[in-house]
Amino acid sequence: MKKLLFLSLFFFTQNSLHAQATREIASPNGSIRLIVNVQDQLRYSVYCKNQLLVSPSEIDMELSDGKKLSDGLSKLQFTRRTVNETIISPVPEKRIQIPDRYKELKVTLRNAFSVIFRVYDDGVAYRIATSFPGEIKVRLETAAFRFPANHPVYFPEVVPPSNMDIYHTSFEEPYTIKPLESIHAKSLFFSPILIAPDNSPKIGITESDLEDYPGMFLSGNAETALFGHFAPYPAEETETKELYSTRYVSKRADFLAQTKGTRAFPWRVLLIAPEDKDLPGNDLVYRLASPSRVPDVSWVKPGKATDEWIITSNIFNVPFKSGINTATYKYYIDFAKQFGFERIMMDAGWSDNNDLFKINPDIDMEEIVAYAKSKGVGVSMWTLALTLDKQLEPALQQFSQWGVDFIMTDFINRDDQKAVQFFYKIAEACARHKIMLMFHGAFKPAGFNRTFPHAVAREAVLGSEYNMWSAKATPGHNVLLPFIRMLGGPLDYEPGMLNNATPKGFHPMPENVMSLTTRTQQLAMFVVYESPIQFFAGNPSQGRNEPAFMELLGSIPTVWDTTRILDARLGNYIVTARKKGTDWYIGAMNDSTARDLSIPLDFLPPGNFKATICEDGVNADKYPADYRLSEATLTSRDSLKIRMAPGGGYLVRLRK
Repeated sequence: MKKLLFLSLFFFTQNSLHAQATREIASPNGSIRLIVNVQDQLRYSVYCKNQLLVSPSEIDMELSDGKKLSDGLSKLQFTRRTVNETIISPVPEKRIQIPDRYKELKVTLRNAFSVIFRVYDDGVAYRIATSFPGEIKVRLETAAFRFPANHPVYFPEVVPPSNMDIYHTSFEEPYTIKPLESIHAKSLFFSPILIAPDNSPKIGITESDLEDYPGMFLSGNAETALFGHFAPYPAEETETKELYSTRYVSKRADFLAQTKGTRAFPWRVLLIAPEDKDLPGNDLVYRLASPSRVPDVSWVKPGKATDEWIITSNIFNVPFKSGINTATYKYYIDFAKQFGFERIMMDAGWSDNNDLFKINPDIDMEEIVAYAKSKGVGVSMWTLALTLDKQLEPALQQFSQWGVDFIMTDFINRDDQKAVQFFYKIAEACARHKIMLMFHGAFKPAGFNRTFPHAVAREAVLGSEYNMWSAKATPGHNVLLPFIRMLGGPLDYEPGMLNNATPKGFHPMPENVMSLTTRTQQLAMFVVYESPIQFFAGNPSQGRNEPAFMELLGSIPTVWDTTRILDARLGNYIVTARKKGTDWYIGAMNDSTARDLSIPLDFLPPGNFKATICEDGVNADKYPADYRLSEATLTSRDSLKIRMAPGGGYLVRLRK
């Protein structure tokens, strides 16, 4: 009898402890549930409408002095809160008003660690926080993402330069599609990535609010699981001496980051999409980021710009020798003025890459900036990141004197702690000088554009430039980007290629670069892809020969009041509608299969709209530059009949 009583008390105690260490939190509409279980480790699992999406997955962090989050699990404090707010975006790549509704569960441990969970109607996120005095060194972080089945996963795998370690990458790779169990620990890939179950919601994995800490890569272990992986701290760095010099890590420390002891670490984010069309419109990463640190952003002026680098300034039908020279840039300024572009970019070559004050002798900067000012066109400058870092303050002062309001900096190619710190340093300096900023050779924004609204976008994408030397920018790749890469924030693809070819006719050809899409898909990218500064990468001499096409392209805004994804299928097609003022723009993109769609316009307000339509021409399957411009009057009772050629697109501008 005593033995039975002891066993009964034992099981009662164990069950009570288990109940005390398990908590559940649901999203505001109740569709998504997150369960936190604390026993030997802290684990979380995620359900959507009672379907298991994420199996129990462990969270941990270990410091260099041996302290571990998981050593403090015996005494826990749980606190909850509910938030229902609206974020007003000053530079709205998706929408001005962003609902921010979530429920939060904070698990405070006895050893100065805590974990904060948030559950939204479109995803979940967690972050680790610490409250140690002074500084700490983080030796490792455990971020597991376990799944109940062997789902397909879409991921961009790192291919490092031959003379550098695996943590060096430009973050520009095509997507590989494999089942989870086939991914081993040697595969390292960068986020966002996408888990794509056949019969349950899709799950995007990325991070937000990345500051003073390395970015999260992911890898597998031949299970139905993925694991966070982080670049160790740079112990030694070496500078390359080349055309595009960089600073790479030649020796790494045995820890990830040395940082403040009291802080919150980056959010680990899972974006949940019951339907494919729920992915491209998701702005959870933005909502999770730190609020703006720039009090006044009235000087931030989004818009379109020209860029000459991809076509290597190869304009024609001009009375001067084209190239990186004053006459060519004045031609670009005239083109920008003619078609309503806000600025031009002076890309690599306007100065010595390694010395911003050693200006190309074929360029008269004073003449260029004076001419641009007389036309009401802005001037923007490309810089090499290593050089900008060395000449930062005098360079920004010079840019300000020239009236430059936007710069690009390139070739960082890392996301370890020191590299992440560089992004904050440059953004803070540019804010002081009221200069907008874009990073190339960079990792995804991860909410940086909310914290620094003048840092309008990043590259972090295999885009138009790859047409110069490869056939990687396929229609299938292009149409994946809104579902995966765009989850991490605005991107710089640089669309608008006016030479267009079929797969049979395509070949990489510098100076006369062609795309693997129709002309209309290149146009639709300006609506489908998000970037407050959009670059037109086509040849302006071609564009001037087609003024009606260029007028339509020039009219497309780069920031939007609201966004609706009207129809979409992962990797096949997407139809995006965006509103600016009383105008609507609808852009559609297609993979390599011809496709017909019917899209109701019932989201429009009452009244007549003048529609300017650009669609694939009847011969676009063989001659992809073939397009048809037409006009019509449409109302909310109508439907768009969209026919897209292989690699095709569609665009309509609707004006009251």
